[in-house]
Amino acid sequence: MITGRKLGPLSLALLLLWVASCKRDSIEPTLPVATTTSTTPSNSTINSWVYELMKDAYFWANQLPAQTSLNSSRSPFSYFEGLVYQRNTLDRFSIITDDIEALKKEFNGVNKIFGLQYQLAYTDPSQTTIGLFISQVVKGSPAEAAGLHRGDIIMKVNGQELTNGNYATLLRESDQISVTLGHLEGDSFWIDNQKTLSITKAEVNESPIAYSSIIDKSRYGKKIGYLVYTQFLPGTEASPKLYDDQLRSIFADFKAKGVNELVLDLRFNGGGFISSAETLASLAGANISPNNVFYKERWNDRYNAFFQRQDGPNALNHNFLNEPNRLGGNLSRVFILTSRNTASASELVINGLKPYMPVITIGDNTAGKNLFGTLIEDDEDRWKWGIYLMLGQTANANGESDYGTTDGITPTFKVTDNRVPFRDFGDDNEPLFNKVLQVLEIPASPTARIGATSRVTPLADEFLQDNLRTSEKRMIRESPFR
Repeated sequence: MITGRKLGPLSLALLLLWVASCKRDSIEPTLPVATTTSTTPSNSTINSWVYELMKDAYFWANQLPAQTSLNSSRSPFSYFEGLVYQRNTLDRFSIITDDIEALKKEFNGVNKIFGLQYQLAYTDPSQTTIGLFISQVVKGSPAEAAGLHRGDIIMKVNGQELTNGNYATLLRESDQISVTLGHLEGDSFWIDNQKTLSITKAEVNESPIAYSSIIDKSRYGKKIGYLVYTQFLPGTEASPKLYDDQLRSIFADFKAKGVNELVLDLRFNGGGFISSAETLASLAGANISPNNVFYKERWNDRYNAFFQRQDGPNALNHNFLNEPNRLGGNLSRVFILTSRNTASASELVINGLKPYMPVITIGDNTAGKNLFGTLIEDDEDRWKWGIYLMLGQTANANGESDYGTTDGITPTFKVTDNRVPFRDFGDDNEPLFNKVLQVLEIPASPTARIGATSRVTPLADEFLQDNLRTSEKRMIRESPFR
């Protein structure tokens, strides 16, 4: 299980020792002597730790203000925000927490959740009434156990219709809710008071593999492998390679059954561990081998110089893996479905494959995160504070890394994903998959499900989770399990 990097007053070598996927196991750290105290540490003590950490490892370390110019007695939250470089445009992702254990569980895919992901949108022309249009339900979650699934519409929460005035209160941090479903008839949404369900949050190990199938279009010479992948996570504490091995099994099946087109649905994938991004890209990639660069890293100047001094000019190049079940030999391109939730390690896969094969993206612009980071906690366990800190930037084999802005990666085909109720994954008339079929010049099957749909006006440009949360955007520079 990920423990976080435990760093006191920093030394460069100590940080390098904890980079699990680097090739630098022989580095010996020179550790400064930590000062311990039996009393509750002051804000000044914690803030001094924060500053020294960022001055050493932060990607924008040379942009930090002088420590003497700062008010060290401020709360660590405020102090940290004063150090983050260009929060609204560049570093939108570094965070500080006063509960490091809870954040470590999140990084490991363990969360207390209902298991709902949805689009929050108006259901009437006056833009007063609001519905929750379920886009995905987490496997093994209370929402799944209650019988909810993609395509359902929630019209009431705790017995009240959702409106501009109450939705935020009704959907805020509550561990138990009742939901009443509705349906679309013609152009109008109707409440079905006979369909009310109760859901209570529970701790769930969130599997990243939400759905996979082979869509047979043999009449047109195509077998399409379809995978909905929601986070980059290699496994669980009990089974460290569980999810990566499930990916390998899915691709082995795709390969054995003659799949010759691949759709990676990353609409709900906010990122995760780079090690799993390497696995997925190595399984999907065409024209690649372990001799080809998947991505390159750039750290701050101090770290760049150190790595290259230790391991030479290619020290920060990371190659594809040798995956026997690689499907790429059967592919001439890959389709990737995107949204504003598509971030970090998802964008790394898109960018990393582009030098080797056509990557056709369909949907919305991605989040725009080309930065990687790591979770850091105190080496002396003096407090529960910790930081998810941006350490550097990734680029593909051609040195391209031009998507690290709020515009993200612009899709090849812009398709607005606001037609509800949402159709099943892989349905011929689901808007994003339908665009895949159009590119392949395959008409929708005459037996494909056809029903009433409506375009809605979303309140946010991202899919939301449970209590109005947006997905975290993470590209984590280590494997979580050692």
